[in-house]
Amino acid sequence: MAALACASNVRRLLLHPGAGAPARSFYAQPYQAKVGVVEFLNGVGKGVETHAAKLEEAVGGDLQRLLETRTLRLKKLGVPCKHRKLILSFAHKYRLGLWKPPAEARKVQ
Repeated sequence: MAALACASNVRRLLLHPGAGAPARSFYAQPYQAKVGVVEFLNGVGKGVETHAAKLEEAVGGDLQRLLETRTLRLKKLGVPCKHRKLILSFAHKYRLGLWKPPAEARKVQ
């Protein structure tokens, strides 16, 4: 009985190749060519871009220094907890290559 169920699953995957694969968009979003501190924060969105001037001054406009910044330093700069979490989360994703800022900034809803 188990062999029959396995064979039907194999047949389903062979006949419908997209059935087991995750859905992907065929339209890739354009990304920023040069990513700086302001572009990074605009890409994150959700109100984080309000701290762009403050953070750019603190890290000297260097994105690498922003990516290495810890939560205590962001707290001392007056960044609220929710925004600190977003910055640190997206910085980690950016370092791993899982996320890039889109070409146009996100809209705050």
